[in-house]
Amino acid sequence: MSQIEIEGRQFEVDGDGFLEEPELWNEEVARLFATTDGTGELTDKHWSVVNYIREYWEAEGTAPMIRKLCQHSGLHLREIYELFPMGPAKGACRIAGLPKPDGCV
Repeated sequence: MSQIEIEGRQFEVDGDGFLEEPELWNEEVARLFATTDGTGELTDKHWSVVNYIREYWEAEGTAPMIRKLCQHSGLHLREIYELFPMGPAKGACRIAGLPKPDGCV
């Protein structure tokens, strides 16, 4: 387990930077994580993706497949990569406070 510090706050993360305790996630944590990976300020489109990923994970215990994410958000895969430069798994799931996904998102 590692620790990262963002704007004076400490977070326990795994080796890939995912929160070790997803229950500690909130919108402030999402905003802080977004500043560290090139995502920047979170827009309504970002929040739509993050909230869907979070809700799906809470209901299913896993991240949604990318096809479901695109269908739900109405965004093309290219647009998701524009919003989350690190991609839907490494970027969006990390900002959503999920554990590292086992497979593709």
